[in-house]
Amino acid sequence: MSREFPIGLTPPDWLVRNLQPHRAPLNRSAMARAALGMSLPLAIGLAAGQPAYGALASMGALSGVISDTADAYRMRVLNIAVPQLFGALGVTLGAAVYGHGWYAVAALTAIALVSGMISTIGAVASVSGLILLMNSVIGAGLPLPGAWWVAPALMTGGGLLVLALALLAWPLRAGIPERAAVAAAYRTVADLLAACGDPGRYVTARYAVTQSLNRSYDTILSHRARHHGRSPELTRLLAQLNAITPVVEAAPAVHLTGRPLPVEVPEAVRHLAEVIERGRTGARSHIGRGTPRNLNPPRDPNLALDTNPDVDPDPTSHLPAPTTETARAMDHAVRHAAGVAAGPDVDPRGVDDHLGGFAAPGTRTARAARGVLLSAGSWHYGLRLAVCIGIAQALVSLIAVPRSYWVALTITFVLKPDFGSVFSRALLRALGTVVGLVVAAAVLAEVPPGWWSVPVMLLLAPLIPALTPRGYGYQTAAITPVILLLSDILNHKGTALLLPRLLDSLMGCAIALIAGYLLWPESWHTRVGDRLADAVADTAAYVEAAFGPKTDPAGHARMRRRLYRDLSAIRTEFQRALTEPPPTGRRAAAWWPLVVAVERIVDATTAARVRVRHGSPPPSSAEIGQVTLQLRELAEGVRRAEHLTAVRTDPTGPSGSVLEPLRQEVATARAITTRH
Repeated sequence: MSREFPIGLTPPDWLVRNLQPHRAPLNRSAMARAALGMSLPLAIGLAAGQPAYGALASMGALSGVISDTADAYRMRVLNIAVPQLFGALGVTLGAAVYGHGWYAVAALTAIALVSGMISTIGAVASVSGLILLMNSVIGAGLPLPGAWWVAPALMTGGGLLVLALALLAWPLRAGIPERAAVAAAYRTVADLLAACGDPGRYVTARYAVTQSLNRSYDTILSHRARHHGRSPELTRLLAQLNAITPVVEAAPAVHLTGRPLPVEVPEAVRHLAEVIERGRTGARSHIGRGTPRNLNPPRDPNLALDTNPDVDPDPTSHLPAPTTETARAMDHAVRHAAGVAAGPDVDPRGVDDHLGGFAAPGTRTARAARGVLLSAGSWHYGLRLAVCIGIAQALVSLIAVPRSYWVALTITFVLKPDFGSVFSRALLRALGTVVGLVVAAAVLAEVPPGWWSVPVMLLLAPLIPALTPRGYGYQTAAITPVILLLSDILNHKGTALLLPRLLDSLMGCAIALIAGYLLWPESWHTRVGDRLADAVADTAAYVEAAFGPKTDPAGHARMRRRLYRDLSAIRTEFQRALTEPPPTGRRAAAWWPLVVAVERIVDATTAARVRVRHGSPPPSSAEIGQVTLQLRELAEGVRRAEHLTAVRTDPTGPSGSVLEPLRQEVATARAITTRH
């Protein structure tokens, strides 16, 4: 019979959240690429009589494996190739100051500043900054074989080998990952429609829709931005992605009625997901109202017609006749999405990206550079990272620490706030290192040097992409034995590496916690409040734009998408804050009801706009002004509060107005702030 822990032995919630693995499917293709990409360089090096060269190339392949996170082939080129260029620069600069004492300290501190600053630009820049600093530390801490250019060439070659493996199927599968992303967005929308009327399921489904749409738009738009013209395939996918927006906008209006949709509606959207994923466009006779029959086959071979006779040629033919304004809105939105999904051709001039236009790569690079140089946030994070790296390098220069580069490497991985909580990563790094050292001890003690390293790498390398999605501690446990095996090939220390690695990791975690976390006041405050206030203020602007005298459907769609994207980021920030120890985690938990309330406010605004578009009387200017004033007062109250306090708002207004649900949600938010 199971027994409960005594109160004093019960682990705190924040620790349980840190140790709890995330659910994620196994990416078997990435695992295969990791196994082959990291073991093949070792085999070639051993065959050539240069095992150290093979180990360096395998280290470069490790960088490629870490960067190999994209499904779409075009994104893989960007995600893997760009960090390799920064990695080559990093190992060159690090090797140039190897053994130069305080010059090495100054150089790595400066590189850490640059690495931290560029990491604030975006996901690819963040990984590039990580690889830049990581390879600089390796170059400055390890004696690398060969001329100055050998190590950069080998490490870059290892990373490019992973890229080549990742692109092998591109000629056969071009366009499939992009279509799968759009189809996945449609499926999450179908789940949202099935959850309408069920408060518990609806919130979870809406968050999944936001995440899926974010991923899909990022995939499609980042590809299109690199084309001088518009690719017909990407334009079609973008139009299909845009076509689901009215369905998403109609969902809150349906949900507020408290009644579920007929099952035919979500099933029709699921069918459209199959249409998009399999490329069955231009084949149906009359999907959607007024859609003409198209007898021409699709011109793109990747979008070949699926002639499965069991597939319903028109999923909208079974939709029930709408009887209310919200039902009409949903019916119209689903039929519109079906018509776009069925269309073989799309006029690129009529396709807006719903997130604002993406500038040319050169323009975006210039903007990013200006943003980094002028942003207080980028300087702030860069200085934090530089201080920690400087302290670590100065410490190991004054104290004899064997293979001291591991201290700075630990800080490099731990002090990445965009990857999660610094406190949590320090804790998980220490725990993951201990587990990884146990595995490494068995490998280094039992596996003789030489060719046996190749099959061992074949077994260890796939664990990196398999465990990385589970959490940072699991990733650390997978990476640690791999790096130690490669280090042993370079310096032949065997099990003598284990204890120094543990001490180095603990030193790095301690420096990151003290100099990069505890000594910075904002580490003890959650940013959820400020971001919530911004979202509420943006919602006020959305209300004005949605019901104002000037109508701009594309502008409304962009505002709504950005609002939901911001709320998704707030949820992510909230989840990170919950893994912090008290008082930060406790403060974040206190904000959670207000996070939900703000999401409901945005939903109510969208629902009111949909009702007006489909027959409800529009609100008066005075009513719009009153609601926006209430929202801005709420935003200012939230912005000023370190703890939730009462915020003055007035929820009164004309009875029967489309804005009545919105006023009630604002009143609910006020009640939440008052209770706290």
